[in-house]
Amino acid sequence: MRSGAKVAVIGGVFVVVAGGVGYGAYNVWNGVTGGVTTTSASSPKKGPVTADEVETTAKDFLAAWAAGDDVKAAQFTNNPTSAGTAFAGYRNAAHIGGLKLTPGKAVGARVPFTVEAVVSYDGVRKPWTYASELTVVRGLSTGQPRVEWKPTVVHPQLKDDESLRTTAKGAPPIKAVDHRGVELTKEKFPSLGPVLEQLRAKYGADAGGTPGLELVIEGPEGAAPARSLVTLREGVPGRLETTLDADVQAAAEQAVKRNSEASVVAVKPSTGEIRAVANNRKDGWNAAFLGKQAPGSTMKIVTAALLLEKDLVGADRKAECPKEAMYQGRTFHNLENFSIPDGTFTESFARSCNTAFIKLIDDTEDDTALAKEARDVFGIGLTWRTGIPSFDGSVPESSGGEAAAQYIGQGTVQMNALNIASITATAKNGTFRQPVIVPRSLDDRELATAPRGLESSAAQQLRDMMRATARGNGTGARAMAGVGGDKGAKTGSAEVDDQATSNSWFAGFSGDLAAAAVVQSGGHGGDSAGPLVASVLKAG
Repeated sequence: MRSGAKVAVIGGVFVVVAGGVGYGAYNVWNGVTGGVTTTSASSPKKGPVTADEVETTAKDFLAAWAAGDDVKAAQFTNNPTSAGTAFAGYRNAAHIGGLKLTPGKAVGARVPFTVEAVVSYDGVRKPWTYASELTVVRGLSTGQPRVEWKPTVVHPQLKDDESLRTTAKGAPPIKAVDHRGVELTKEKFPSLGPVLEQLRAKYGADAGGTPGLELVIEGPEGAAPARSLVTLREGVPGRLETTLDADVQAAAEQAVKRNSEASVVAVKPSTGEIRAVANNRKDGWNAAFLGKQAPGSTMKIVTAALLLEKDLVGADRKAECPKEAMYQGRTFHNLENFSIPDGTFTESFARSCNTAFIKLIDDTEDDTALAKEARDVFGIGLTWRTGIPSFDGSVPESSGGEAAAQYIGQGTVQMNALNIASITATAKNGTFRQPVIVPRSLDDRELATAPRGLESSAAQQLRDMMRATARGNGTGARAMAGVGGDKGAKTGSAEVDDQATSNSWFAGFSGDLAAAAVVQSGGHGGDSAGPLVASVLKAG
């Protein structure tokens, strides 16, 4: 036991009082064995850990950690080196002490526990309580029960290569407001939490605030911005104007709650101003801006623009839509093998006929035409400077069957909700306006500009086809039924190799607002993602 620690017995439970620390906290040691047991290397025990092993290992591990014995606590894990480094940082960099660790009831090999501690730095002390969990496994070489080492043992939000630190040198806090001056907080808009942290990291110093004293989670240099866990001393926030709209954001927040792994973005077509961004994810990742997935038939907005500009189709001209079509050895089908006898291209677009698009690839006389259209007209693949990190879409130049898959939003095409919302906004406006979440005037950053706008006749026909999709027999009609005014839509479903159900995509516009959503394993675009987009458009 470390110097200065005193032992008492209270009600039959071992208690360690951390002498000299001054926090007045007791550290519960239930069932302390006094060391790490070993067995002969020639006959390590095998099989699942027993209930007794789980209970004893968890209690001994927590007791050593509470006592500040980093070496001993680390030896109870299956990765003593990483664990020891984490425990040392917990005390020395994060300045956390006065630990009381209380195990809960085990569920199999998993043991939940609560942490009661004090964060103390620069003359400021603040109590801190949180819950975490550990799992007991059998050591591969020793056969002994060990705590499976993961950063989440220390804190449930910790990821690999991250650590805890208490600092007064972080970015100053911000008071983020929407374009009308309404304050945006993570308490009112939980999905905005990661976005606000990114805005704070980038613009906090320029917004005029002063930093506070905080316990944060930080990653290596160049990684995501630090995430605040405990505020010991408040900083002075600086005011930061965003392009968001509180009403549209509130609708987006509610909409994504309907489905797990859902993301939605809304953009003002005439300016590129982002009005809302929301995700429903347990990990807090901004998939709406950073996701990279095939967008399914929402990509047909770009493909249709290409075919219209090349005069290979017309909105009211006849277009073949057979049940299946083959291109360079690959066979493509329509959903449930439907066909449209003697139909127009608008009908094929509105009902999402894959074969109508596949059959026209050879007529473009350029396998790279789609990639060029996406980049030169819709700004996909250019370097966007939205104000926070974003993936700006990708349509690689391809040939053969891979190029055919791209025409219907499969294969190597990668998008996220932000990209598809921007594509929809470009279709509505006729010209690409790079999406922004903070005004360009804030930092005079250079925005991406597309080499040219959409040819006017093609733009008008494309909008009319999207309008047809949102009405009558269009695949987006049911989802868009409650949306008023000038409205248009495009549905999509994208197959993913390791998923039994396709991802659901939907894009729509109403007035001067465009939105797109994706729902992981959501099925048909009109069923899951469609209602999300409709809710956001109605709020705008």
